[in-house]
Amino acid sequence: MALGGCGDLEATLLPDQDADSGKATSADIKEAREKLDGIPVKGRAPKTGYDRDEFGPAWSDVDRNGCDTRNDILKRDLTEETFKPGTHDCIVLTGVLDDPFSGRTIEFERGQDTSSKVQIDHVIPLSDAWQKGAQQLTKTERKEFANDPLNLLAVDGPLNGQKGDSDAATWLPPRKAYRCEYIARQIEVKAKYDLWVTAAEKEAMAGILSSC
Repeated sequence: MALGGCGDLEATLLPDQDADSGKATSADIKEAREKLDGIPVKGRAPKTGYDRDEFGPAWSDVDRNGCDTRNDILKRDLTEETFKPGTHDCIVLTGVLDDPFSGRTIEFERGQDTSSKVQIDHVIPLSDAWQKGAQQLTKTERKEFANDPLNLLAVDGPLNGQKGDSDAATWLPPRKAYRCEYIARQIEVKAKYDLWVTAAEKEAMAGILSSC
């Protein structure tokens, strides 16, 4: 399966998503329902052999723009950013996050004790992906998956830790207004990388989409 690289970070909206509001439109939801129907339903494969390294080095510069993926996503998702001098606006020092998971405004400041307040979430967690088809991807495709802006969001650190490697059947963002967009994005990622869903996961996704 040939997959494209990260490309332009601006191209990570869902197909008909409003670029200003960031909210999924009715067309997005309709497309998500159609794509969900086309995603295979299977049981969760064993976690045997899973290792973070199977998805390449953390935060690689896959799109070769000179910045690592973590800083790319911080730069995309934060506002009022400041950058470390001499890094060509690569290393984000401070910024403000409107957290999609909680709706809270979070002040980001790079530092040993503060950076973790904002973390980069894999919308489809790597471990979950490994058990639902990613084992069958090539190492290059898994590296692209782990660094694909479509599958990455800057979010509240503690909530990202709470989510862990959960799928939609076991964890959803506390902010209910974001759940439609979150599920639509998960489906978009799964469809792009030919991953499957479990029966419980599909039921949870369909339930959210039915209320959008």
